[in-house]
Amino acid sequence: MEPPTAEAVLQGVFTLYNDPNNVEKEKASKWLEEFQKSIHSWKIADELLRQKHDLNSCTFAAQTMRNKIQNSFHELPESAHESLRQSLLEHLSHITIETKSVIVTQLSLALADLALLMSSWQKPVATLLQRFSSNANMMYALIELLTLIPEEVNSRHLRLGANRRKEILIDLEADSTLVSEYLTVCLVNGNENELLRSKILKCFTSWVQINAFKLPEISDSMIIVYCFQLLSSGTTSPDLHEAATDSLCSLLHCMELNNSRGGLDEKLFGGIMCLEEAYNMSVAQEDLDKSMNLCRLFTVLVESNLTRMVALSDDETPHYSVKSLDLVLNCVGHYDYEVAEITFNMWYRLSEDLYQRNNYQLTAHFKPYVERLIAALYKHSQLDPDHDGLVEEGGSFKDFRSKVSEIIKDVIFIVSSISCFKQMFVVLQSPNVSWESSEAALFIMQNVARNILPEIMELGEREIPTSRFNQLCEESEVVPKVVEAILNLPENCHIAIRYTSISILGELCDWIDSNPETLQPVLNFLLFALQQKNGLASAAANSLQLICSTCKKHMVGHISGLMEIARCLDSFDIQSESAIGLLKGISIIIGRLPPAQLTPAMQELCSFQVEALSRLANGDDDGLDGKKSRSDPAFWLDRLASIYRHVSPTVRNNEVNPCAFVIVNNWNVLSRALERYKNDSKIMERIVRCIRYAIRCIGKQAMPILEPLVKQIITIYSGHNHSCLLYLGSILVDEFAYEEGCTQGLLNMLQAFIEPTFGVLQMENGLKNHPDMVDDFFRLATRFIQRAPLQFLQSPLVTPIIQCGLLACTLDHREANISVMRFFCSLLRHDRANDLEPMVQSILASHGEALIMNLLYASVFCLHSNMLSDVAEVFVEIKQHSPHQLEEHVKKAVDSLPKKNSGGSVTVTHEQMVQFVTNVVNSQTARATTQALQDFARLYR
Repeated sequence: MEPPTAEAVLQGVFTLYNDPNNVEKEKASKWLEEFQKSIHSWKIADELLRQKHDLNSCTFAAQTMRNKIQNSFHELPESAHESLRQSLLEHLSHITIETKSVIVTQLSLALADLALLMSSWQKPVATLLQRFSSNANMMYALIELLTLIPEEVNSRHLRLGANRRKEILIDLEADSTLVSEYLTVCLVNGNENELLRSKILKCFTSWVQINAFKLPEISDSMIIVYCFQLLSSGTTSPDLHEAATDSLCSLLHCMELNNSRGGLDEKLFGGIMCLEEAYNMSVAQEDLDKSMNLCRLFTVLVESNLTRMVALSDDETPHYSVKSLDLVLNCVGHYDYEVAEITFNMWYRLSEDLYQRNNYQLTAHFKPYVERLIAALYKHSQLDPDHDGLVEEGGSFKDFRSKVSEIIKDVIFIVSSISCFKQMFVVLQSPNVSWESSEAALFIMQNVARNILPEIMELGEREIPTSRFNQLCEESEVVPKVVEAILNLPENCHIAIRYTSISILGELCDWIDSNPETLQPVLNFLLFALQQKNGLASAAANSLQLICSTCKKHMVGHISGLMEIARCLDSFDIQSESAIGLLKGISIIIGRLPPAQLTPAMQELCSFQVEALSRLANGDDDGLDGKKSRSDPAFWLDRLASIYRHVSPTVRNNEVNPCAFVIVNNWNVLSRALERYKNDSKIMERIVRCIRYAIRCIGKQAMPILEPLVKQIITIYSGHNHSCLLYLGSILVDEFAYEEGCTQGLLNMLQAFIEPTFGVLQMENGLKNHPDMVDDFFRLATRFIQRAPLQFLQSPLVTPIIQCGLLACTLDHREANISVMRFFCSLLRHDRANDLEPMVQSILASHGEALIMNLLYASVFCLHSNMLSDVAEVFVEIKQHSPHQLEEHVKKAVDSLPKKNSGGSVTVTHEQMVQFVTNVVNSQTARATTQALQDFARLYR
């Protein structure tokens, strides 16, 4: 853009904030956005801050300055850094009490980021304190600055690098005493100004979070004492209460991280344990925010002691910190379930630790606490007494009950599923028990029912006392009583009770499989429920699917009844997902039938879906009940896909697959659907998914449809670049590349795919905008290497595919990048004694250097740290071929990277480069290579 003037920018800001014309506002917004990207914005933003024309222009200028420092600092030569620093300090020095907080924050952020980036600025914190600490008008701005500097240390935008970050942290640790003293003075002299005190606490917290304070030195800090005073008082404002909670939580996290124990640890533990009365007061005053703050603090206290709590508890005596669980359980009992939810991750961590140790005596210490937890969750899970219908889908209470399900499944081994089942059954038998109490008890039982049978079977194998073994065996006798009670529910019981009871039967599928005499009455009960409305039918369908999946041996005899259910499926009031699940269950049973019965049963089951799909493919949706969902081909395709996926007969070599006749016979309908819906990417994905399961079901016996299918998808892909067709191509390669006469045709398919694929990917941002296409294309190429390596490597297609893969190395998309890395690994991974070795060596000679260069660049600048394990696999494969070549290429790649960052600080030293090359070359495993890549990448982040 042309160099703008300050006046033009002022006019743009005025238009953006004041012009009533939305078109003009949009134009101004785009122009200002482009202006902020230009190099001219440095000077003009500085000019606007000096002019102080109005609030909007000053705010825009401050935001621009902060954006430029964060994202475009490399535009400035090092010689300009000092003048920028002086300019920002000058702007900050003119701040008064009246200056708007948004301007103060943006300017403070700009200066904080500059302090971190500008390596020539020595001791920035000490400089700021020396310059501004004696100016009362600067107190707010200075505290804001001191808060932001540690907060920005780990900013992803700044990319400080590990070396610079280490320098900064050492400096901040050295200056932490000055900061602590200044904050204490501000606290003493700040009168009763709540905003100032809140800022002081937030600043203190930010320094704790980067571990800058030496914990023994702040054990007597007035700020910590003040935090406890605030939390103990019933009159503390919400902001101060939250800030005090954050400070103490940060201290606890810091101590856990450093495994630091001593005076501060004891003070915090004792002080927090004394806050129980404050919590009870917040409950009495119905101050939910304070209750949640204190619950969070109690939970973090437990988490910070969790390792010691478990490790230092012996068989006889638990660790003293176990009593902090009483504080947490008090919170779980709060009348609002949102408070209980805060504790859930802590219970998960506790259960993980106990499960790994597998020590019955140790686990027994925590059993009473988990029993209390389940009792509290049972109460929280109760619906309102006047609630009609089921739990509302998508509501916050439904979400909470879902989390309750997860946490119960995590902790239930501590108390045993059978004991919990009995505990809830006692509730059901209580005299005059309310419907909502019964439903909640059933809900808890539903979440442990799946564990009942495995637990009974394991009882004899576990090292538990004989008395406990006998008790659990006795408790297991509760299950048939529960099943009997469910099967005899009165007709007038609340719908929620019936719904949860139906769900329990599905979860008891393992127990039913071991007690087949209960199967017929259970099926009768579910069949009746399947004919009900208001959600009961969907629950019954889900339970039937579970029983079919688990009780396969016993359900074969009920195939006629299942087929009758399939015929009437659309007459039931069930959700689409439940219907698909029910078809899955029926299909599993069909797959166990003898071939003579399987083929007609599968043909009939498919016919209900295929006939409807055929009418839609012909453009005729008459006779589909007039419902909107019925006229959507996805409705029928998903059902058909479920059948193809789950009818899985056992077929020996050279035997005819009994599904083949049905699938080949239905091909014409799917072919017509491909043609009709080729413009609709979502429907095409459903059709491809259906064809995928069909091919997987019958494998090579799908040969009659292979040629017409390949021709059709090539034609469609040339005009409509649906990446799902590439995925389907990989399925075909996987199944047919070994077959004589198929390989060349499949290579021709790949060649036909390349031109339209590369046409899309070579557009501006093509790789970034089409990650699915990258994922599916390289999955297809990888299948060729795995199934027909010789033919693939001999083809002229391999070079352009490799070149595309080199460009795609930097794509920061998890699935797409994995496919690219697997392509390169497959290219390099094979028996090095066979005929392919010379070809692979030739590929490495031509592309090895570029591959290593791109992989290292991607690792450092483009990819998330958790994606580097896949990159490491490629390094390992290259090393298998030639360690010397790997070392040479890695040295060149490292040498091409910048040695300093935009702030002038050293990003990577010569010693670190040498160490990285050594680590990569000497790594014996992909895990070690991953660690080397992650450590090296941190130097640039």
